[in-house]
Amino acid sequence: MILSDRTIKSLLKEKKLFIKALSPQAIQPSSIDLTLDSDALILKHWNTKGVLDLNSKVEYQKIISKNEIIIPAHSFVLATTKEFIELPSDVSGFVEGRSSIGRMGLFIQNASVVGPGFKGKLTLELYNANILPISLKPGRRICQLILFQMDQPAERSYKGKYQGQNKTTPTKAFLDNESKKKDLKRKVKKRV
Repeated sequence: MILSDRTIKSLLKEKKLFIKALSPQAIQPSSIDLTLDSDALILKHWNTKGVLDLNSKVEYQKIISKNEIIIPAHSFVLATTKEFIELPSDVSGFVEGRSSIGRMGLFIQNASVVGPGFKGKLTLELYNANILPISLKPGRRICQLILFQMDQPAERSYKGKYQGQNKTTPTKAFLDNESKKKDLKRKVKKRV
């Protein structure tokens, strides 16, 4: 069940849900508007082997500007929300881009469900599908966090590799168990 504005306000008041830097106007009828922070990263495409793979660390370069983040045409950028959230063990969420921004050709998402027990700022994946660069100002509403009540508290709350992130965080796919198993197999083959 998606949480209403009343339930969101109640959870905040009871301190079961925590959102640092939240504006009272951010609470919408069935979501919470989150704003853009000034921290952003773009892929160092000139530093790659010509292909990205899930077993290797991906290099990014910081987009440095306190006043503006410019996303080039047909480019992918990582950014973060200004708000730091802490979800209880029986609430999960997902991120949707704002329709007004999507109509400019900017697709915004968080690659997965925000798990129960997650604590941190949300890293956002931004893709400019337009033929022109898009300028974004920190502090501007960028996405919506939609929360839903789970049927019961999670047996295991989120304790993953992105727990506690406080800035834009690049992919850590190379830390996944599948990557570790392939690295181990390569090392064994080299020894034999």
